[in-house]
Amino acid sequence: MDRATDNLSTTSSSSDTNPDTPRACSPSSSSSFSSSSSSASSAVHRALHLIQSDDPDLKLEAAREIRRLTKTSQRCRRQLGQAVQPLVLMLRSPDSDHESALLALLNLAVKDEKNKIKIVEAGALEPIISFLQSPDLNLQEYAAAALLTLSASSVNKPFISASGASPLLVEILRYGSQQAKFDAVMALSNLSTHPDNLSIILGTNPIPSIVDLLIFCKKSSKTAEKCTSLIESLVGFDEGRIALTSEEGGVLAVVEVLENGSLQAREHAVGALLTMCQSDRCKYREPILREGVIPGLLELTVQGTPKSQTKARTLLQLLRDSPYPRSELQPDTLENIVCNIISQIDGDEQSGKAKKMLAEMVQVSMEQSLRHLQQRALVCTPADLPIASVTSEVSSK
Repeated sequence: MDRATDNLSTTSSSSDTNPDTPRACSPSSSSSFSSSSSSASSAVHRALHLIQSDDPDLKLEAAREIRRLTKTSQRCRRQLGQAVQPLVLMLRSPDSDHESALLALLNLAVKDEKNKIKIVEAGALEPIISFLQSPDLNLQEYAAAALLTLSASSVNKPFISASGASPLLVEILRYGSQQAKFDAVMALSNLSTHPDNLSIILGTNPIPSIVDLLIFCKKSSKTAEKCTSLIESLVGFDEGRIALTSEEGGVLAVVEVLENGSLQAREHAVGALLTMCQSDRCKYREPILREGVIPGLLELTVQGTPKSQTKARTLLQLLRDSPYPRSELQPDTLENIVCNIISQIDGDEQSGKAKKMLAEMVQVSMEQSLRHLQQRALVCTPADLPIASVTSEVSSK
């Protein structure tokens, strides 16, 4: 995932947003476009010339101009790729304006894979990572944002991790500004998708800080999604599972995302809980049940993504009193599994909520089955499947 410090979703021109505006260009508008394009090209050449200057003031002017030109223009990002090396040299110089150089590089990297790789190859990681420890909170934020953007490239991930970024990103999670924390957890989530990085991240004891951020952020936010994704990866290790259950409110925070998160976040949440229960059912079944997970799981079985539905059903089977299949006399239906769990839940409120959710789930499931049968009936010939008989048979149940 990329993040730019500049607003990339600025309002489009009226010809882009107003459907009533004619698409054909008049001679004057065509001339205006040509003039604008020529002006941008001239500005690009000037910026490339100034950034090579030995005059620090001219370099600073060039860095600010590069940031402006690359704010929304993918074309300028590509044309200004030659500025990467001198901008990285500015980052390394103790007398340069680090903030301006970093913001220019950040804009150059957004949505441009080649520039992302070029920035890392030019040696930008060392100064960027050092800025994570800067007393200047703005510089800290921009460094976290830069690592988030650069880590979106699969080519860069092993280099960023090997450079020692993960422990410092976790420190940002603990002590950084709110925006820096958001960017740090997303950068760590990006890095966690590289196999060799997970053990490095886990060694920094990140879960208390991730849980703290997850508790206070909006559960439907992108931040919650990335926190839960990271937790799902980390609980694949015994240290991660122990850390999550040891942290006050850790399992509850995951359950709350399972109930109120985005579709993708809910998939990560149920995946995390399932991984825990599959690793040691006896150890983790009770802590998961204690946080009232059943209503959210029931909802996922009918309203989640296909992966979420499968994981939710599997977790419900593991959470019942016995994980083994029942005999033919007691069919292993979802309703029986859930009723078995409900009978063991302490507290009328949780049990009542779960029963209500079960009833709603059964109703939704029946409606979906009815629609499915009706759709099948419409594509079958009368000899294969009489529509009237299907409808009357289903409605009589």
